[in-house]
Amino acid sequence: MKIIILCSSKKHPIYPFLKKWVKNQKSHNVKLFTDKKKLEKGDLLFLVSYDKIITSKIRKNFKKTLVIHASDLPIGRGWSPHIWQILNGKNKITVSLFEADDKIDNGNICKKSFFNLEGHELFDEINAKLFKAELELMEFAVKNFDKLPSIPQSKSRSKPFPKRTPNDSELNPKKTISEQFNLMRVADENRFPCFLNYKGHRYKLFLKKF
Repeated sequence: MKIIILCSSKKHPIYPFLKKWVKNQKSHNVKLFTDKKKLEKGDLLFLVSYDKIITSKIRKNFKKTLVIHASDLPIGRGWSPHIWQILNGKNKITVSLFEADDKIDNGNICKKSFFNLEGHELFDEINAKLFKAELELMEFAVKNFDKLPSIPQSKSRSKPFPKRTPNDSELNPKKTISEQFNLMRVADENRFPCFLNYKGHRYKLFLKKF
């Protein structure tokens, strides 16, 4: 089976995990891309941490196009869903495998999984749990390619999560660390580090366990 994976960027923290997963797929022809213009035709297209809509014109080149999204769809549509959930105090994160559609996060559900947090995990530890769940869903899709469930999502009017920007990592110097702990622990110190503006200067802050 020919499997194509499309990820938004080589700088995304999941990219090294995807490269390792590709290397371990000995029984299939698997390729990893970051540019949709370079996509080849295949049997299965995975969209993993990819932030653009893939049109039906591209999807028709594959028997199935599947997306992985870290929320209990239809609740939690939108961008960076697990980050927003953690910021809202949630410790059980559902991960959904679903069929790509013309509308964002709207396709039929194939399978759901979840992972639990204890509330102390930092960015890399959160990612390790998230990526493990995502790769397991990919394995499920490959092994059950010809008999994947396809369950329509229930109708929901919940507001989609907005796309996060670097400014979302700004800390408030008038608030305590404990009040902003979740924001500090979900921040990607390389791409979206926490920062604060204080006394005319900007400071970058991040947490490390030792």
